[in-house]
Amino acid sequence: MSSQERPGETYPVRGYDDDTPMHRFEDMSPVGHFAENELVERPEVVRRRFPTFTRRQTNTAMILALTAWTVAVFDYGLFGTLLPAMQGDFGWSPEQAYLVNTLIAIGTAIVAFGVGPVIDRLGRRRGMMTTIGGTAVASALTAVIPANAGAATTAAVVGVRSLGGLGFSEQSVNATYLNEVFSLTEDENKKRNRGFWYGIVQGGWPLGFLISSAAALLLLDVIGWRGLYLVAAVPALLLVLLIGRKLQESPQFELHQQMHRLKKEGRAAEAEELAAAYGVDHVTEAPIARIFAPGLRRNTVVLSLAWIVNFFGINIFSVLGSSVLANAKGVELSTAFWMLVIINLGAYFGYIFHGWLGDRIGRKNTIVIGWMISGVAFAVMLGVQNTALIVLTYAIGLFFLVGPYAAILFYMGECYPTDCRGTGTVIIGAMSQPGTILGGFLFTAAAAAWGTGPAALWVGAVGTFLSGVLMIAAKSVPELKH
Repeated sequence: MSSQERPGETYPVRGYDDDTPMHRFEDMSPVGHFAENELVERPEVVRRRFPTFTRRQTNTAMILALTAWTVAVFDYGLFGTLLPAMQGDFGWSPEQAYLVNTLIAIGTAIVAFGVGPVIDRLGRRRGMMTTIGGTAVASALTAVIPANAGAATTAAVVGVRSLGGLGFSEQSVNATYLNEVFSLTEDENKKRNRGFWYGIVQGGWPLGFLISSAAALLLLDVIGWRGLYLVAAVPALLLVLLIGRKLQESPQFELHQQMHRLKKEGRAAEAEELAAAYGVDHVTEAPIARIFAPGLRRNTVVLSLAWIVNFFGINIFSVLGSSVLANAKGVELSTAFWMLVIINLGAYFGYIFHGWLGDRIGRKNTIVIGWMISGVAFAVMLGVQNTALIVLTYAIGLFFLVGPYAAILFYMGECYPTDCRGTGTVIIGAMSQPGTILGGFLFTAAAAAWGTGPAALWVGAVGTFLSGVLMIAAKSVPELKH
């Protein structure tokens, strides 16, 4: 404690509003890791409250997060949509295009793995600016990659599109940030139903894919694939500027940053007092080490494995859906396209439903139930022949496959404290890329040996079901309270 501070007195925290009301512990309910009797025995500890988010600030945070994720997925979805056109310009064979896609998945994973610790250093606002800024750069640079340069062209495509790992990590930044916003919002409805509201934000995934498909359908013949990437760069760039001006940093991160600054200045005792006053832990370990610390390690490992295995199903039934319908069920490609439009529109409501359900029965239970139902639905779909039943069972499978991501991403944010929350959510989310690569290899090998239908069953449907079984081993965690 510094010489100017006295027991029982409040003092301002640098980086916080001086108008923020300060309260002694006896005026407040206990939060954080301190039990009530511990603070009663330390009457000199002044209990403080975090500044709150107003309803307007909360809505602004949600709108910016939804828009950022939608724009990031817009760029991500464009690559898959425009790959045939790019393949023709670059002179790739189908095998070369598959190899490039695999290399990009590896590069995306590497970039995404590096984002997490950055988020816990830069903060949530700058983290969102970094991820969506990476999307803008990736879109713009993709538009100017030279053709007919042989290996240099291929290397440029892999390097530039790997920056998409920044955009893909945007969903994890949203989960980190909105966990902290909803825990401090004055909007009691959003605080009480935070999973439901986060589900709306996470719904930017199907919205981004629908926008990329519509843009390609309307503009590809007019401005070409390079023009489409330039179009995608514009909203991403504008969002970086808007987020920098309008998004408020979370008080939880500001406190963490202040404690880190005090520690760096050699004022460790003051940092510990500040932590005690707000009822939080003050640690100095690197975030990447923290997520494997006792108490956190189990969920880090279980969630990572669940993401890897679940992306077997995502890769087969969400990304390669038209191929599965055409090759396994004999559906015409034109018919498969419209079937998938209807199915994906229904999947959007899967995010909202699972976000809502997670508020009622717990997010872990929601994920387990959803993914197990999905695996069974896809297995049934692969065994029926009636068109209506194919659409119905596919829709049910996708509803319960993608919907639980609204629950799991928010759950991941609740698993970790402020100092490593960004690292934990981003690292686990990046496990989607190893899942895509491994699942792709398994599916390709199984399809070559047994055919598309059996491969989709044993790799996709069984993988989806097993990911739900894996989630049973995860530890349940309480909602973030401050």
